Amino acid sequence: MTGPDGAAAEALAALGDPVRRRLLELVHRAGEQPAGALVATLQSERDISQPAVSQHLRVLREARLVQVHAEGTRRLYTVDPAGIDAARSWLATFADPFSQPLDALATELVRGRRDRRRAAAQHATQDAAVSGSPATGSPPAAAGRRGARRAG
Repeated sequence: MTGPDGAAAEALAALGDPVRRRLLELVHRAGEQPAGALVATLQSERDISQPAVSQHLRVLREARLVQVHAEGTRRLYTVDPAGIDAARSWLATFADPFSQPLDALATELVRGRRDRRRAAAQHATQDAAVSGSPATGSPPAAAGRRGARRAG
């Protein structure tokens, strides 16, 4: 197996740094985060300068892990699904090869049970219609009372 290439390689390389992983977590949790808030949060957690945080954000942008757009004088960051998806698809090659087929098997088993229950209910309904009794399989109420009178 070869290593990741293209977008996956860039995304994984960018995530190799704990500061960038933390930045991505902060952006993900907030949904949309201004650069100033990211800097303030990181500075409260560790000794890091504003220019260093800006450099880490630039690496995340170039790796397509975050997107930025200007709103007035603020720069707002959001998670970019493209980079996340690229890394996820490469990492998926290491997933259990049986997990998806087993999920499909479980779905088919549930469908089979459901179909058997429906068929049994439909068969009971048809039998009831033919014999004149409810689908419960009990004899009709009038026939049951007549039989009880004769026996007594």
